[in-house]
Amino acid sequence: MKKFTINTNINIYESEQELELADQKLMEEATASVKKSYSPYSGFRVGASVLLDNGKILSGANQENASFPLCLCAEMVVLSTVSSEYPDAKILKMAITIKSMKQVVEVPISPCGACRQTILEFENRQKKTIRIFLKGEVGAVYEVESIKALLPLSFDGSVL
Repeated sequence: MKKFTINTNINIYESEQELELADQKLMEEATASVKKSYSPYSGFRVGASVLLDNGKILSGANQENASFPLCLCAEMVVLSTVSSEYPDAKILKMAITIKSMKQVVEVPISPCGACRQTILEFENRQKKTIRIFLKGEVGAVYEVESIKALLPLSFDGSVL
C-alpha cells in the first residue's frame, strides 16, 4: 500500500477590503447579483460573477424550481452566459457569495460538485486556470488559484 496526500492552498482575506480593487469590484458584482436570485423554496440566494479577458464582468444568480433537480446554480447561470455571449473569451476570475433568508452565513460558500466539474471543464477548454473568490454573507474571503484546489482527483475528457 502507498499513501497519497493531497494539499490545497487557500489564501484567506479577513474581509473584502483586503482584496485588490479589481477583485473587490468582482465580489461586489457577485453580491449585487444575489438580489436576482429566485429561491422561494430554500431561501438560499447565491450570486456569482466572472471577469473575462476582454474586461467584461458578467453575473448570475441561482434559479430554483419546485422540482429541485431542475434548479440552476448561480455558477451555471453565469457560465452559460459566458458560453452564449462571449464564446471566445477566457474567464480570468470568478467570485461566489451568498445570502440566506434563514441565517447570516459567516463562512465562505463553495460551489457544489456539479459546478466544480463545470468550472473545471471551462478551465480545460480555455487552457487557463480561473482564480476563484468565495465569501459568505459576511466575513472572510477565500481565494483559490484553480478549481482543481476544490476538486482533487478530478475527472476530465482525457480519460474518455
